Amino acid sequence: MNYTFNIDKEFDLIAIGRACIDLNANEYNRPMEETMTFTKYVGGSPANVAIGSAKLGLKVGFIGKLADDQHGRFIESYMRGAGVDTSNMVIDQEGHKTGLAFTEIKSPEECSILMYRDDVADLHLAPSEVHEEYIKKSKILLVSGTALAKSPSREAVLKAVSLAKRNDVKVIFELDYRPYTWNSIEETSVYYSLVAEQSDILIGTRDEYDVMENTEKGTNERTVRYLFEHSADLVVIKHGVEGSYAYAKSGDVFKAKSYKTKVLKTFGAGDSYASAFLYALVRGKGIESALKFGSASASIVVSKHSSSEAMPVAEEIEDLIAERV
Repeated sequence: MNYTFNIDKEFDLIAIGRACIDLNANEYNRPMEETMTFTKYVGGSPANVAIGSAKLGLKVGFIGKLADDQHGRFIESYMRGAGVDTSNMVIDQEGHKTGLAFTEIKSPEECSILMYRDDVADLHLAPSEVHEEYIKKSKILLVSGTALAKSPSREAVLKAVSLAKRNDVKVIFELDYRPYTWNSIEETSVYYSLVAEQSDILIGTRDEYDVMENTEKGTNERTVRYLFEHSADLVVIKHGVEGSYAYAKSGDVFKAKSYKTKVLKTFGAGDSYASAFLYALVRGKGIESALKFGSASASIVVSKHSSSEAMPVAEEIEDLIAERV
């Protein structure tokens, strides 16, 4: 079953939200207290999805706010080099800094992230810095949940969603729940629901949907029923090693297994999943194939050191799927 987009658009995907710096531990199997060296990469869920989609061959743009410093310049240069249009990246003029994420790789099962997210530039993107002329050029607007955590970024995203709806641009909500960014689950649930109800496609883990619904133990059936009462026509729910499900409004349900790999670290899987899933959908490969692409891409990225740098090309994903038939 295929999913259709408005083909008369210049961009395949425009992402909005955070672009920051990941500093990934070079020393594995040890706590951060004992880690002495880190390697710098571009990070942040929507930036990773944008980079991953561009590496796969989609025409990608980005809306976000960067610090006026060395880190901000590195991010813009790296994303531009990866094929992402950076013309709508705004440079912060008020001294806000780039978000930093230090990662710890104690073992494949024990990975943690130490975040520096106080008063960061990306959460200062203002509604006035989001432009209709840019958004209307895209098939897809990709929104990630973290951008909803603080004003004025949340209003900028809500404006972007409303402009997308007005211009036949599909709104895709990647839930990207990061508890340290929010004051409470109640607050998260309010803003997640607001965007979820206006989204055409949603992608998240079962746990993230539970946060959106402010429930301890939600079910896929209840989630899907709620979302289909609004704008959604495709809901992707990931269940970790059990695989992922896609529920279409038509009543069709698709499932893809997860692909076993030698896991190095757990972060980056969600972003690589989203970029490959969307690539396959845009290229008309069908929902079932898109799930396989997402799962295979996630499997590749968790076996490598970085998130953005490790994003695979289409051939790598196709080879992995062919190997594991």
